[in-house]
This record gives sequence, C-alpha cells and structure tokens, in this order.
Amino acid sequence: MIWDRKWTLFAASLAVIFAFFILREHWQHALGLAPYLLLLACPLMHLFHGHGSPGHGDHRIKTDGIT
Repeated sequence: MIWDRKWTLFAASLAVIFAFFILREHWQHALGLAPYLLLLACPLMHLFHGHGSPGHGDHRIKTDGIT
C-alpha cells in the first residue's frame, strides 16, 4: 500500500468508528431527521444526476460491422 492510501484508510476507519459512537448515543435524533434527509436527497439527485449524458433516446447498440 502506498502511504497516501494508508492515511485514507486510517481516516475512513476513524470516521466509521466516530459515526458509530455518535449514532449509538443519538439514534432517536438521527431517525427523526431521516425523512427530511430523504426529501433533501431527491432534489439533489435530480440536480446532479445525468446532466452530462447524451439523453434517453440513444440506447441503440452501435456496431461497426463487427459481429
């Protein structure tokens, strides 16, 4: 493993451990926010999803004479 990847793995592990302990103590508050987070996720996904794609009409398989 390269050095940067070790630090990334270390930071991600600490974040998961920290999130576990925070959610364990405040589970009721986190569940209370869940519907609002779901409602917030819908417009964000709509905003950031698929604006660089060619669209829905170009799903044909393109072959260049190769079978």
